[in-house]
Amino acid sequence: MRGDLATDPRGLMREAYRMRLTPGECRSIFLDWVLGLPEGDGRAEIAAVLARYGPAQPDHPMTAVLRQGLDAPPRPRRRGRPA
Repeated sequence: MRGDLATDPRGLMREAYRMRLTPGECRSIFLDWVLGLPEGDGRAEIAAVLARYGPAQPDHPMTAVLRQGLDAPPRPRRRGRPA
């Protein structure tokens, strides 16, 4: 495991917080990270990353992206009959 959190095994969030990034770059990294999460809405994982890295770097653009991720509605689920 490269990351220091179970929710960040590839170390994407850890490395993002070590770099100077634009908000757009942070959103791209966030999307890559969140797509690698197990099924679910990801709120617990986002909260864990935010709790680990956010307090030390409140002005980092990744902190803002993670907060937006917590505020976003859950992923839509497919409705209707199975194919």
